[in-house]
Amino acid sequence: MDKLLELVQEKAGISADQAQKAIEAVVGFMKDKLPGPIGDQVAKFVDGGDDEGGGDDDGGMLGGITDKLGGMLGG
Repeated sequence: MDKLLELVQEKAGISADQAQKAIEAVVGFMKDKLPGPIGDQVAKFVDGGDDEGGGDDDGGMLGGITDKLGGMLGG
């Protein structure tokens, strides 16, 4: 989660607290809109939990998500 938090802070130019709240809002929205098991997996990945099927040792699936988000945000 630290990597995602830093990414959101940097790209949005906001404080760590604001970035945390933004991430929680997005994850909550995704959990509400996605089918139960998928929403739960998204929350686990963002929280740094289960990275089954993740790639490298630097964040696993979360690293892949933050890389993609960075690309989407111009990073």
